[in-house]
Amino acid sequence: MADDGTADRAKGSVKKAAGELTGDEGLKNEGRVDKGEGKLKGKVDEAADKLKHLLHRDR
Repeated sequence: MADDGTADRAKGSVKKAAGELTGDEGLKNEGRVDKGEGKLKGKVDEAADKLKHLLHRDR
């Protein structure tokens, strides 16, 4: 199963919310980073799927 970043985005949302509730800027920033990593993984996965489709379309 490919990692589409869903878990990182969810983890980031939880960390960001926890940081906002507790006033912990470090935790809030960690959440932002995790969400960004998740989005990036999702985009990379999308691009890989499109490339696979293009490569196998001609067969």
